[in-house]
Amino acid sequence: MKYILLIHVNPAALEALSEEERDELLRGHDAFHRAASESGELVDAVALADPANTVTVRVRGGIETATDGPYVEAKEHLAGWYLVDCESRERAIELAASIPDARLSALEVRPVMTQGGTEM
Repeated sequence: MKYILLIHVNPAALEALSEEERDELLRGHDAFHRAASESGELVDAVALADPANTVTVRVRGGIETATDGPYVEAKEHLAGWYLVDCESRERAIELAASIPDARLSALEVRPVMTQGGTEM
């Protein structure tokens, strides 16, 4: 079954890290990527640009609007994701817990659905 592991990051928590701690965080992502690839569970991974580069698009009453920034105000923002294919929800949670950002912020584990509404 496929799960998306959404990484929500608080920029203030990242800024509070020392350079050594930030380097450790990056090494942790490299280690996770390598381990999940070697186990055959990693399908894809993406890091997202800073929310300051975001444009939110809405269409209401046939009128399109585009506004700068993310669609919600929050301390944390979606910073990236890993797509994994593993045996169970429990394994997806275990993988998410091994991502270094879990120590600083939140990781959301969500099953991936087909357009027909069934889990992949």
